[in-house]
Amino acid sequence: MKTKTIKNVSNAKKHQAVFLDLTARNYQLFGLGALVIVVGYVFLSKGPAESFWSLTLAPILLVIGYCILVPLAIFWRSKKDKEPQQ
Repeated sequence: MKTKTIKNVSNAKKHQAVFLDLTARNYQLFGLGALVIVVGYVFLSKGPAESFWSLTLAPILLVIGYCILVPLAIFWRSKKDKEPQQ
C-alpha cells in the first residue's frame, strides 16, 4: 500500500483549518448582543400588541442585536492584531 506525500507545501497550507482568535473583547461584545436580544424578546412579549414596547422598541433592539452586535463580536479585531506579521 502506497502512501501519498504532499509535493507542494503551498497546496498543504491552503487546506489548513482557520481558527478565530477571539479575545475578551469579542466575548464581551457577544454577551452584550445576547443581552440586547433577550431584552428585545422580553419587550416583545410585554403589553398589548399595539404598545410602543412591542411594536417599536423590541424590533429595533432585535435588529441591533442580530445585525450589528453579533457580527461585530465575530469580526472584531484590535488594531494591534491587524498589523502584518513578518
